[in-house]
Amino acid sequence: MRPDIAARLDALFRDADADWPVMGILNVTPDSFSDGGRHDAAPVARGEALASEGAAVLDIGGESTRPGFTPVPAEEEWRRIAPAVEALAASLPVPVSVDTTKAAVARRALAAGAAVVNDVWGFLGDPAMAETVAEAGAGAVLMHNRDGIDPALDIVGDMLGFFERALRHAESAGVARARIALDPGIGFGKTQAQQVEAIRGVGRLRAAFGLPVLVGLSKKRFLGHITGAPVERRGVETVAANLAAAAAGASIFRVHDVAEHVAALKVFRAVHRAGGPA
Repeated sequence: MRPDIAARLDALFRDADADWPVMGILNVTPDSFSDGGRHDAAPVARGEALASEGAAVLDIGGESTRPGFTPVPAEEEWRRIAPAVEALAASLPVPVSVDTTKAAVARRALAAGAAVVNDVWGFLGDPAMAETVAEAGAGAVLMHNRDGIDPALDIVGDMLGFFERALRHAESAGVARARIALDPGIGFGKTQAQQVEAIRGVGRLRAAFGLPVLVGLSKKRFLGHITGAPVERRGVETVAANLAAAAAGASIFRVHDVAEHVAALKVFRAVHRAGGPA
């Protein structure tokens, strides 16, 4: 990892509460729910654009995790993301994250210069993932996930138990706690009501673990259920939901529309903090 990127990585997690950094999404997939196939031809240019708009970290993914997605073999996933990871990790002034559940893909991305692994199974999927991250000294986003939906579940209580297990696993593998963020997993294994409760429960995650919380709700289906907007018209809904998450205690925001969120969060932060604690 480049020394300048290591310093930015540490600042990303350490100062998240003060800076409210934005993570820009770069999907290099044909079937992502929001932008499938849109950036396959020029992912490097898209990544550079996101960084220029103010992304503090860039998240590159080669396998869709939308409902009903088709699993991708590790070799194909790496083939999709390798050109973008290699080019952007070498040239961008911000850390590159790889969005993967596979230790084999994470290992190659980290060797190519990526600095963060964004794992939608929070180290509890691939048993080699935590060790892979620890060996590289990388950062990690651990997301809450479930195999199925249980409407009767106390979803915040389930998240607390999930993250206790995930963090024990991370600690035993030697992952630096100072380089971990938690993600409540909006859109994964939750009812519509539980999606909302998960956002409202961000403060409980902060109180329990003392780690920054990242929210990744950009343009997701639960927003469409609220307003009826199709995926391509959920920009306003996404900004509103992320501001609600910020008020609840979230401090990192994974989004498709970087410039809009950088501006919105700047205004919200100025007004919210001028009035003292909520």
